[in-house]
Amino acid sequence: MFLWTTKVGPEHRSLLADIRETGFDGVEIPIFEGTVSDYAATGRMLDELGLERTAVTANGDPAQNLISDDPAERAAGVDYMNWALECSAALGADRISGPLHSTLGHFSGAGPTSEELDRSIACQRLVGDHAAQNGVTVCLEALNRFECYLLNTMDALAEHIHAIDHPNIRAMYDTFHANIEEADPITALIRNKDVVHHIHISENDRGVPGRGNIPWPETFAAIKQTGYDGWLTIEAFGRGLPDLAAATKVWRDFAETPEAVYRDGFAHIRKSMATAGLKGALYDNSSL
Repeated sequence: MFLWTTKVGPEHRSLLADIRETGFDGVEIPIFEGTVSDYAATGRMLDELGLERTAVTANGDPAQNLISDDPAERAAGVDYMNWALECSAALGADRISGPLHSTLGHFSGAGPTSEELDRSIACQRLVGDHAAQNGVTVCLEALNRFECYLLNTMDALAEHIHAIDHPNIRAMYDTFHANIEEADPITALIRNKDVVHHIHISENDRGVPGRGNIPWPETFAAIKQTGYDGWLTIEAFGRGLPDLAAATKVWRDFAETPEAVYRDGFAHIRKSMATAGLKGALYDNSSL
């Protein structure tokens, strides 16, 4: 949905209906603004359309940094996450994903310190408790080094997940970021399969899955090998939302139309699943 908006509403009903008609089982709903009641209304609309849903968010405000040395900033970050979790629950999503460990695009000029990692563990345990109360799992994402510095690889993310040691704090594997940071993206997924609770299918240029250089046959074979049976979510970006385009460094169009991303992307996922011998993920086949 990042191709169109960061706030899904009734004005997107026809688009969502076409996504369902294409064959998707669900959509990933951005949570960046609005109220709990807004997301409850969106959830009812998705129910009417026969679409399941997950949630995604990020926080670019350094005043809400979960690894800050300022307790007030960490508390504000926890408050933001608690709001996002309550919105997710109202939406009817059982998971929310993203770089929910630190401020997106904020850098210290050095790598993560042991103190920052310890602060992250403490905050994530608080967030995990609220997530459990709302029936939601948080899927932390390792981002490439140009977008964050706390967690860049699946090994680092998995080690951190184990240190947090909370059942409602898990990991997400994103093919775009893995393609940048992992020496071997395939074995990184297989090696850390025990923590992976969500997967983003994202091409190396953020465009249409299947048109770039991500090793898709090997990726889907690895998904089968790990026994993963959850969402496969297309994440793509365009220039339609200037603030988001700036945050994700998207300066050009990666597809002829946004519709090509989900229509051709769906065909690519279905074909890749069939080739790998995957009979279906959590919701029938693949999900946006």
